Amino acid sequence: MIRNPGMILIDLDGTLVDSVPDLAYCVDEMMDRLGRPGHGDARVRKWVGNGVERLVRRALIGQLDGEPPEADFERAYPIFLDLYRDNTSKRSRLYPGIREGLDWLEAAGYRLGCVTNKAAQFTEPLLRDLGVRDAFQVVISGDTLPRKKPDPLPLLHAAELFGVAPKQALMVGDSVSDVTAARAAGFSIVCMSYGYNHGVDIRGAGPDAVIDSLVELRALLSQAA
Repeated sequence: MIRNPGMILIDLDGTLVDSVPDLAYCVDEMMDRLGRPGHGDARVRKWVGNGVERLVRRALIGQLDGEPPEADFERAYPIFLDLYRDNTSKRSRLYPGIREGLDWLEAAGYRLGCVTNKAAQFTEPLLRDLGVRDAFQVVISGDTLPRKKPDPLPLLHAAELFGVAPKQALMVGDSVSDVTAARAAGFSIVCMSYGYNHGVDIRGAGPDAVIDSLVELRALLSQAA
């Protein structure tokens, strides 16, 4: 059930921004430096959404689940971080409708926060470079708190900062991690039909609604009780 929210939290990767082009570039360049074959955008697209550490581990084993030898990870991770610092926003783009959707939400007086599993050292530059940092009164990154999504802590922390009860809060995301966190926190949850959910249709996770563009949130909120 969608209620008229006192606060809206929005995920970053796969919801606001298609960051796969930069992430895939860094993964493939990392793999090349390790003397291994790259993976390409299509495979990397199915691995993102749980932070760059998890992405590097997946790239090393070439699949979604499992763990590489720790020595391999310890060698690869610093390479990826160095690459991504220089390639956080060179190829990434806002999804269609994001700018218009954010402009409407701001004009309508909704208080907005961004909650992501991406580390702050990458989150803040990405939001700034794409021109949307000022839309958010609160930004909670993957390393802001001891736990990240799918744990509800980041969502509950944001609600506390805004002084909003969870039942009056809305999360907008794209993955089962967002749905799980929102349900555990007592938030309503709307998901984008696109984005990064490991190649699985997000409708199967049971969000309150699925939309194709952030501009469609206007119609949902106008119907909210």
